[in-house]
Amino acid sequence: MTAPGGAPPATLRVLDDGTRSLVRVAAVVAGGTEMEVRAALADAYRSVAHTWIEELLLQSYLFAGFPRALNAFREWRRLVPAPAEAATPVIDVSTWVERGTATCRAVYGRMYDKLRGNIATLHPDLDAWMIAEGYGKVLSRPGLDLPRRELCIVAACVASGQDRQLHSHLHGALNVGVAGDVLRSALEALASVVPRARVDSALLLFARVAAK
Repeated sequence: MTAPGGAPPATLRVLDDGTRSLVRVAAVVAGGTEMEVRAALADAYRSVAHTWIEELLLQSYLFAGFPRALNAFREWRRLVPAPAEAATPVIDVSTWVERGTATCRAVYGRMYDKLRGNIATLHPDLDAWMIAEGYGKVLSRPGLDLPRRELCIVAACVASGQDRQLHSHLHGALNVGVAGDVLRSALEALASVVPRARVDSALLLFARVAAK
């Protein structure tokens, strides 16, 4: 199965145990209770690179809000008292915009220009923040590759019931090199932490996306 729109060949061809656990954490952070977050992080602690988990928790404020991101980090610090890596130096906004533009283009492919127009119509500042803050400052960080970041965004959208954004990021995951079988398996892996009806709905949406 290939990505729509002539996207490059898949670069994430196997859903390894670490990635499976990581996407479950992404879903629980976005939609679970604090006890569920604690349990998911304790499980991931043993099987996932700690840098991956910290990058996921950092990006979760974009998709789950600061309160959930802060609470998740509080639980993570029970297990890992200090950051896995030194803080990233502050980069000027123009660099964030440059990086964010490239990352957003990779995710949205041929729909990039339409996306920018749609968001600017909602509010020009929202469009600017999306590129500089979201795609530049956060999603272009090293420490976690873009295919796995997209899988985590997909998981967060499933858990929080954000079907419109889920549709976009299912395309996005394929566009940045997640193999179709890997994406389907990642959705199935959420069944242990997300209501089955929501997973089934996501799988139906994925089938429509993959058929285009």
